[in-house]
Amino acid sequence: MAAFGRWKAQRLARADASRKGALDERAAPVVRLLNARARFCTTSSCAGRLVLAQGGRRGAPKKGCEWLLVTHEPCRRDELMTALEKATGDVVFKFEPFVLHVLCRELQDAQLLHSVAIDSGFKNSGITVGRGGKIMMAVRSTHCLEVPLSHMGKLMVSEEYIEFLIHVANRKMEENTKRIDRFLWRLTSVQTICILRRLEKYHSVYVHRRKRETIQEQDVHTSPKDHSEELEPEDDPESNLGIFAEIMI
Repeated sequence: MAAFGRWKAQRLARADASRKGALDERAAPVVRLLNARARFCTTSSCAGRLVLAQGGRRGAPKKGCEWLLVTHEPCRRDELMTALEKATGDVVFKFEPFVLHVLCRELQDAQLLHSVAIDSGFKNSGITVGRGGKIMMAVRSTHCLEVPLSHMGKLMVSEEYIEFLIHVANRKMEENTKRIDRFLWRLTSVQTICILRRLEKYHSVYVHRRKRETIQEQDVHTSPKDHSEELEPEDDPESNLGIFAEIMI
């Protein structure tokens, strides 16, 4: 628990290392909502974008890559054609959907977030656990688009096809926006808030119980009195199991 708090403090203290150097406007409400919770810490995000990229290396497409055009909004035909005039190498047109990486304090936190993401349409979301115990939840989607347009500066497709691609990409962008809005709404829904509050309560109960057990163990060595006592209602194991059952719904 303490380690997570340190990781989060260190992470949020870092400067934004993205090319833009700031949060995407559409992703900002989700990022701020999660970071306001003690159990989550976002590590990277992108609201979704349309990119006209030139260059890049095999196996490492981002290295040596030049962005001729990048936008987080629907694209117009004239914008793309103007950007293509600057092409001197191999150019690819891409739609990259919303992506978010969230460090989670416990596995059940990641499971809850994963469930919300899947229900919001981000079907490629997943959870990974690192060797150091870090639990990462990735919010990802599958409705990507990547199409080569030019080779060595020469346009390889017709303008009619480019217009069709722009239409397809803009529809994907609109769907991407709907999924982000749905994700944010589900995160702020009453049911999710209630579960998060119960998780916080469970954590407080656990800490309280551990402190009490430590005191009792110390007393055993100093006093022979009987330490048997009934569990408090909030310490009932069945009640705690009920919390985990809610998370898995």
